[in-house]
Amino acid sequence: MFIDSQMIVLASDANEWRYRRQPMDLHTNELDFCVPDDSEPELALARTTHLAIGAHQDDIEIMAFEPIKTCFRHEHHWMTGVTVTDGRGSPRGGRYAEVTDKNMMEIRKYEQRTAAQVGCYGAMLQLGYPSTGLRHGKTSDLVEDIIAILLATRPRHLYTHNLADKHPTHVAVACSVVDAVRRVDEGLSLETFLGCEVWRGLDFLPDDARVHLDTTGYEPLGSAVIGVFDSQVEGGKRYDLAALGRRRANATYFKPSETDVSEQVTLAMDLMPLLDPDADVVEYVVQFVEALRDDIASSLRVHFPAGDGSD
Repeated sequence: MFIDSQMIVLASDANEWRYRRQPMDLHTNELDFCVPDDSEPELALARTTHLAIGAHQDDIEIMAFEPIKTCFRHEHHWMTGVTVTDGRGSPRGGRYAEVTDKNMMEIRKYEQRTAAQVGCYGAMLQLGYPSTGLRHGKTSDLVEDIIAILLATRPRHLYTHNLADKHPTHVAVACSVVDAVRRVDEGLSLETFLGCEVWRGLDFLPDDARVHLDTTGYEPLGSAVIGVFDSQVEGGKRYDLAALGRRRANATYFKPSETDVSEQVTLAMDLMPLLDPDADVVEYVVQFVEALRDDIASSLRVHFPAGDGSD
């Protein structure tokens, strides 16, 4: 269903959608805004405590499950999700192999709305930007739209992709979020700002720079919110198995000489230092790669001191 940019989806009845004017002035012409509990738009946004901004449909469910489970049916915690792209470039197989880009966009939007309903999100915005337009860098329109969303929600906890992700669209979205946060004139009262893993794990981060988000005990909910993306799961990408498997692996492979303290863990990069507008984003990330190199070199030099070529 094409949604005019001046309208938002407020109710998720399978046969009828009800619309009202959107509470924000955004650049996107294809905004799809779902409020699962049918609250007024301004209220749905204003009650936000946790905001998750992902590139594609299902990214939030993979990378930001911690706020989903934290806010699930909670009286005072509400998660708003934002998906930036339109889903037309999704890989497809099985019975979805011959689906056109136009139809895939509608399927993916519907799946994301369904995940929002299953997970009891406070609100779900899909901005509908083409992924191809973001792969070579963030755009001013997207940054300004994210600023508008930040001002409407004023979250205490903000989640996006990590800056070392290997998917260029993920990196563009994460950089847009960082840029937007830095440009909010009125200021935000962020307690946490995290970049989460999808297309690159974060176990390379030093222990003191790696944030562990415990999601133990919510495996059924985790399976449910990712399982609704049938076009991907049945279409050849088993994100339902991979996401929960990674969380289990993160928990088990945290410390080699200690028993597990959690059963499911999502890893994240702390982005709070980047709230400083003078902080160099590139250097902030590269320092962790250099620290990994130094750690590996130090470990190996115990056995192969410099200049020692012996076996």
